[in-house]
Amino acid sequence: MERRLVSIQTIDALAPIEGADNILQARVMGWTLVVKKDEFVVGDACVFFEIDSVLPDGPEWSEFLRARHFRVRTVKLRGVLSQGLALPLSILGGGDAPREVDLRERLGVVKYEPMLPDTTEVAGPFPGRVPKTDEIRVQSALGVLDELRGQEFYVATKYDGTSATYLNDAEDGFIACSRNWALKRSGNPVWRVAQLLDLEKRLPPDFAVQGEICGPGIQKNRLGLREPALFVFNVYDVRGVRYLDLSEMQAFCAEHGLSTVPIERVVRGAEATAHAHTLDGWLEATRGVYAGTAQRKEGIVVRPLREQHSPTLGGRLSFKVINNDFLLKDGD
Repeated sequence: MERRLVSIQTIDALAPIEGADNILQARVMGWTLVVKKDEFVVGDACVFFEIDSVLPDGPEWSEFLRARHFRVRTVKLRGVLSQGLALPLSILGGGDAPREVDLRERLGVVKYEPMLPDTTEVAGPFPGRVPKTDEIRVQSALGVLDELRGQEFYVATKYDGTSATYLNDAEDGFIACSRNWALKRSGNPVWRVAQLLDLEKRLPPDFAVQGEICGPGIQKNRLGLREPALFVFNVYDVRGVRYLDLSEMQAFCAEHGLSTVPIERVVRGAEATAHAHTLDGWLEATRGVYAGTAQRKEGIVVRPLREQHSPTLGGRLSFKVINNDFLLKDGD
């Protein structure tokens, strides 16, 4: 499921905030956020802006976020975590607004991107034969918890770097990509890693690897690396039109001399059957630091041991959970 950055959602709960007369704590989907008092009642529809929405400069309804450069991000207000923004339907100015539609274009909202490639480095669009790397946050798709319940699963560490995709296309040759673009051969981190690992020769035809590049000059180099490194989290079989299962991915990377992201847990059998899969439980599981460092980790990614389809997401069953401590204290 492609992430809907701005959509019509429901105010599922409201609660008072100690010491606050003008704001309330609300719940929308799996998110907690702060809303104005008397602006909503439980069951009301709202326009919900997910984290990393950048509101337009101009409308009266977005002016209150000018001091934050119009970006919706995780904040703490009166001791309450606020993740997202709920505004009344009146900001739409009338007209229909179906719940399944992303309203970002209608409202002039864009997604915050911390690292945009220099346009002179862009070689073309992201290859259509490979899915992009954009995991859904669990709070935006709580149905995935029910889908995973009873399944054997694994938990991978989410590194704080920059996403890269490398494809050895049988027709078009080797392609190196950022999150959204194919890049020209240059000194950027994506191509530097490709050259360091000799990926053009290592990757078999019609396979793609996707991973996080970490190292000097990338985010805050929380792993303390001396040179860029790639940590694979996906291997995609283009001809088979499928992601490899965990065991297949690990074998593929071992065969081709590639490192994977750390696998924190593999849960099988009775333990998997009994696992509760609650939102609070997964948020707690994100806490901690990267191994060998004092740096808080960004979060985790959770998937079944064997790839499977998610009716909730309309694609593979896979979701990320971001560490709230990281968002509040370390996030950009």
